[in-house]
Order: sequence, then structure tokens, then C-alpha cells
Amino acid sequence: MSTIEFRELIINQLSHINDSTFLKAIKVLVDSKADAEVYKLSDFQKERIRKGREQLSKGKTISHEELQLEIDQWLVSE
Repeated sequence: MSTIEFRELIINQLSHINDSTFLKAIKVLVDSKADAEVYKLSDFQKERIRKGREQLSKGKTISHEELQLEIDQWLVSE
């Protein structure tokens, strides 16, 4: 199971829990981990994100399947 799938599973399970004491304990754990992982981006990374968002807003996207085909073609041509 990927990290994203695991996270979504946990979020779904938490949405069904009504025990406030348990949820507060979970929040303490999550807060301690979330504070420890602050990402610092370089100017280059920020610019690439900006360009990516611009492409997305203009509809310049491809599907995951199309991307996989491109990657497969790159690997074969090497």
C-alpha cells in the first residue's frame, strides 16, 4: 500500500470515530510529526511549481497512462 493510499485509509477510518479523548491523542501525535516536516523549497523548485500550476490552469496536462507510455519510450531509446 502506498503512503497516499495508507493516509486516505486512516483519514477514512478517523472520520468514523466519535471518541474525543482518542481523537485528541491522535491529534497530539499528528501535530508532533507535522511540525517536524516543514519543506524548504529552492527558488528553482518554486519556479517549477509555478510553471506547473500555470500549465494546469491552461489545460496542458496528460493522463498517467500517457506519461507512462512516454517514460517507457524514453527507457527503450536509451
